[in-house]
Amino acid sequence: MTSRYQTGRIRWGWIFGLFVIAAALAVAAVGLWVWQDIQRFSNAPLNVTSADATFDVARGGNVRGIILQLRREQVTSAAPFYWRVLARQMQVDAKLQAGEYELTPGITPRDLLRKMAAGEVRQHHFLIVDGWTFREMRVALASNPGLKQTLTTRSDVELAKELGIDGGQPEGWFLPETYAWIKGESDFDVLRRAHQAMRRTLDAQWAKRADHLPLKTPYEALILASIIERETGIASERADIGGVFTRRLKLGMKLQTDPTVIYGIGASYDGNIRRRDLETDTPYNTYTRFGLPPTPIALPGKPAIEAALHPAPGDALFFVAIGDGSGRHVFTPNLAAHNRAVSDYLKNRRRQ
Repeated sequence: MTSRYQTGRIRWGWIFGLFVIAAALAVAAVGLWVWQDIQRFSNAPLNVTSADATFDVARGGNVRGIILQLRREQVTSAAPFYWRVLARQMQVDAKLQAGEYELTPGITPRDLLRKMAAGEVRQHHFLIVDGWTFREMRVALASNPGLKQTLTTRSDVELAKELGIDGGQPEGWFLPETYAWIKGESDFDVLRRAHQAMRRTLDAQWAKRADHLPLKTPYEALILASIIERETGIASERADIGGVFTRRLKLGMKLQTDPTVIYGIGASYDGNIRRRDLETDTPYNTYTRFGLPPTPIALPGKPAIEAALHPAPGDALFFVAIGDGSGRHVFTPNLAAHNRAVSDYLKNRRRQ
């Protein structure tokens, strides 16, 4: 027979078992609720209202520090535990990279962790305009507050030496393009990339240049390209202007191009070119000197380099602006025709 003591033990055993089961179910329910809440949190937008908001991750930062920073900057109010679980779930907790990240409205914790793990830092851009002088490019770099400013105490000659530019003259050696940079980079970083891009472009174009050009080196091609760049903003005219200058060089004629004279005048140029400017000899005055000037006079773009190395055929030796405001030119083969074109230009200017 079962004693009363044994019956009591069985009854308490059942009660304890039911309690354990109930506790386990309660823990499971809480765990499920927490898991579901973490999933909800991971796909809910962060507290970002500005279209240009950013978040900086310092070098050496870890998940804990990044989460605390997000809370300090009020990007999130979620418990750090939620962030740690999500990072562990995404397997990115040891992969978050330093840098500046864009926080666009609607971005979620999952989006942000993925960006930081992939190193998708914010890209800034600096545009070098075709035809700028090196001085104008330096001014533009100096006026960009996001870049670390390191060039102010370095001369043109010092920069040329650092970049490996022979002769100490950096003019012309930077390719006009848009260059991406990230927070923490310097003006010199952008300058170096632009120089490397010009080297690659010039070498590639020189290797496939037209035959029988009056140019001995890639540097001479760069000089001629800079003149073409400053002579016209009309893409369809570049090769024609390249053809005029190529024929003049072959014939031993002076180039007689105003942009070189203006470059030789320098900072004192007031927007007007006068007869005395054309008659005053400088290394850049192609009205008084034969051949190319000693350096480029601007930063030529790739199309101008192509025009210098692939000039258009023909017999034109002169060109002058039409004077109708379009920027286009008339090309002529001899001085008499050129003089008539100049007369037409003056008439059109008076009408304008």
